[in-house]
Order: sequence, then C-alpha cells, then structure tokens
Amino acid sequence: MTMLSLIRPAIATLAITCFSTTASARLKIPFGEREVLNKVHDLPDTEEFKLRNGNHLDLATFHKEFNIAYILPLYVTEEPKLVGFDAKTETYYDIPETEMNEILAAQKLDKAKLNKLPFYTRYGGKAVAVLLIAFIIWGIIPSKKDEPATATA
Repeated sequence: MTMLSLIRPAIATLAITCFSTTASARLKIPFGEREVLNKVHDLPDTEEFKLRNGNHLDLATFHKEFNIAYILPLYVTEEPKLVGFDAKTETYYDIPETEMNEILAAQKLDKAKLNKLPFYTRYGGKAVAVLLIAFIIWGIIPSKKDEPATATA
C-alpha cells in the first residue's frame, strides 16, 4: 500500500469527526397551567375604542387552564372573564365591571353568550384523556386466546 492511499481515508475520517455534531433530539411535551385569551367580539375601530398606542380595543375572554401540549385542556383553573384585548400586541386590559357593562349595552351584546368557554375547552380534553387511558389499559390487559379443540377419535 502506498502512503497516499492511507492518507485519504485518514483525512476523510478526521474531517467527519471534526465537522460533525451530535444531535440528540428529546421530545419534551409541555404541560401545566397557562393563560388563554380568546377574541370574542371585534369592537368598531372608532375613537371611543382607540388605545394610546394607536391600536383599537376588542373584547376577549381570559381564563387559566391546565393542559398538555397546548392542545389538550384537562381542566379550567380560573373561570373566564371578559377583558379588553389589543390583538396586534396580544395584550389584555382588565376593564371595571361598570365600564364593561356600558360597552356591552352600547354594542347590544349579551355578556352570558360572550363569556363562555367552547365545549372542547370545557369537556373535550377530559374525554380525550379518558379515551387515551382506556386504550392504554386495554392494550396492557392480556387477551384470552381460544385454544383449538382437539379432535378425538
């Protein structure tokens, strides 16, 4: 073997080890309590609802929930309340009850209809979690296998 034939694989090996990085992907599923804002009504873009930053105020519900992976809400830890909402900056503002009632009356809005959670947020996460647990338990329980009947002569 010539020296040149040994140098090429050595250089290739050295280049691979020097310029490669180890990547270890570990899936982390986020879970815990989080705050959720849901825009429920778009108020008119008038001077009455204009904010200091030039954006306009809308109405949203604000609640806290315990969820898994941001898509599976298990339970609500704080019931929803109506708040002012700036959609561009995703900022919410606590509005006193009397002012909120005045805004709702002026816009002819029903507070009970606006201030409620969707079905999935309230109950859907629980149903999905129960189904997942049921499938896991069903998969763990060993199934009974029928033994073939033996023929007697």
